[in-house]
Amino acid sequence: MLTQQECDFLHSRMQGTIIEALGIRFVPTDDDVAVAEMPISPSTRQYLGILHGGASLTLAETIAGVGSLHLTNYDESLAVCGTEVNASHVAMSATEGKVYGKARLVHAGKSTHVWNVDIVGEDGTVISAERVTNRIIQRKQV
Repeated sequence: MLTQQECDFLHSRMQGTIIEALGIRFVPTDDDVAVAEMPISPSTRQYLGILHGGASLTLAETIAGVGSLHLTNYDESLAVCGTEVNASHVAMSATEGKVYGKARLVHAGKSTHVWNVDIVGEDGTVISAERVTNRIIQRKQV
């Protein structure tokens, strides 16, 4: 879904945000899945040393949001806003390495996009199954 050029553009726009702070990086793909990776690090772990559920939610909302930006062709007159995120944490994560958010589009309407996002470990184990709904709104002109 995302080209290398899109990933480079997104990385430049995410400087100084939670996305940069958590080490989230977008990954180019040739199919219909939007993908991002995030390290399991002190910034993303909870007290047991595994991935924090909140970090999983952040990764899911981030990659679904980027998928919606892609679908709107990065139209600056539109804003993509997450309106709902829910998750089922189904497996414990590793304590090191990376996890990947893989977002598949469920619905693309004029004003809403719905995504299923799996957070998976490097071994392919699904750690968290999440659904993200984004609202597509017209930005107010200044």
